[in-house]
Amino acid sequence: MITIKDLKFWYSKKNIIFEGLDLQLEPGHIYGLLGKNGAGKTTLLKLFCGLNFPKSGSVSIDGTDPAKRQAGFLSEIFLLPEQISVPALTPEKFARINGPFYPAFDPARFMELLDKFEIKAKQNLSGMSYGQKKKAMIAFALAVNTRYLFLDEPTNGMDIPSKAAFRSILASAFSEDKTIILSTHMVRDLESLIDTVIILEDRRIILNTPLNLIARKLSFSRSSLSLTPAEIVYSASGELGPVNISLNHTDLEGNIDLEALFNACIYVPEKISACLVS
Repeated sequence: MITIKDLKFWYSKKNIIFEGLDLQLEPGHIYGLLGKNGAGKTTLLKLFCGLNFPKSGSVSIDGTDPAKRQAGFLSEIFLLPEQISVPALTPEKFARINGPFYPAFDPARFMELLDKFEIKAKQNLSGMSYGQKKKAMIAFALAVNTRYLFLDEPTNGMDIPSKAAFRSILASAFSEDKTIILSTHMVRDLESLIDTVIILEDRRIILNTPLNLIARKLSFSRSSLSLTPAEIVYSASGELGPVNISLNHTDLEGNIDLEALFNACIYVPEKISACLVS
């Protein structure tokens, strides 16, 4: 379990990133971490891994302080940043050197994932395109089988077939003892994977809610013909036309437009909160 209590963090006192932030994340979920540029998504992932340190408050994972960087703790977490730096090694040799740091690393699974991503095990990483490097490192991230996996903008640099392969591979790798956090701006790439959405805004978390609860409480529609203005909680233009959010008065869970939900939480947070607790 990840637990954050009364966290305060800044890089500069003139630009406080988090203030009084509380968060609890349970195993068995794939969390989508959303926020505008500068909201602190990457900073939060680094705090989980002990790469950043709280100015006050606390961060703990299964009772361990990440800042202590204990070997047993590090063997159970993996962070893949958005901007990756790879050595002049083949994926095969990279895994041979780094795999032993992770007790559950599965070399055969790594080779299988490379094949699914169409990455050559004996091609030098430094000679690959950005997208190929990303896929090779995602294959390694999934093959180490850590209980905590943090992926920052994982689909950046991927073409459409690779994104589809990534979604399939990640879904098959998930289990109830794992906690996966996907930090992304590309919500449409990952919305089929996420079961709980977390939104950062103004130094705090404004939403941390399972998608099935949102689907029971809110309705997302492309037409407002059946809605009165008073029924519309939020409305915005979208790629396929206007998207309207209203209360869901049925017993059915409808589809969620994560992009519209994110914008609604940013611009009318009180309305969304009221709908979700009603």
